[in-house]
Amino acid sequence: MDLGLKDRVYVVTGATRGLGHASARALVAEGAKVVVTGRKEDAVAEAVSALGPDAAAGVAVDNADPGAAERLIAAARERFGRFDGVLVSVGGPPPGFVADTTDEQWQAAFESVFLGAVRLARAAAAELGEGGVIGFVLSGSVHEPIPGLTISNGLRPGLAGFAKSLADELGPRGIRVVGLLPGRIDTDRVRELDSLSADPEATRQAAESRIPLRRYGTPEEFGRTAAFLLSPAASYVTGVMLPVDGGSRHGF
Repeated sequence: MDLGLKDRVYVVTGATRGLGHASARALVAEGAKVVVTGRKEDAVAEAVSALGPDAAAGVAVDNADPGAAERLIAAARERFGRFDGVLVSVGGPPPGFVADTTDEQWQAAFESVFLGAVRLARAAAAELGEGGVIGFVLSGSVHEPIPGLTISNGLRPGLAGFAKSLADELGPRGIRVVGLLPGRIDTDRVRELDSLSADPEATRQAAESRIPLRRYGTPEEFGRTAAFLLSPAASYVTGVMLPVDGGSRHGF
């Protein structure tokens, strides 16, 4: 299938590693151009090198920066001459239970995970035309809280609600809004969470036993799903929150 991604230009935040980087790789593999972001200059440069300088440009910026959205869209237009969409991915908030989390942690996570995503989506909506797309990497916690991830449990569902509202508002302009809900994908973040237990390997085995496909997903599998949803091939798909979780979500 031709996804129709050739020479389309996307901003992918948090793309120096993990799910953001896997999504950027999948987009580039299908012929798209990407502007990738991360907080550290060296990590951004490394990501651009891995993706190929002809297909990727990088901007070192924090999603919490109020000026990030305008900078990133301008970089897409200046480097590649167009802007077709954005995938907002950001590292997960620190783990912890209700009693363990501080006001400072909540505030920092809100600025980066929630408000930063809202700003970028608003800026993208103002710049995109028909056929544009705004994607959010969220979490299975949109549907069901994950023990020990209290801050994520508080913020991700709200962002999903924002995305659904945005899909309704932008639909008449031919702009799509989609969300991806990763489950246990074998990233540094998930391995770090497993390592917090007394026996990380046993924790992983127990988690895999609850997944119908009986394994963690790979970043590449997630990236290919993201590339499809962002592509013109998914032109009649909007307002959805798609689990990428090996069947872990048992509800309809």
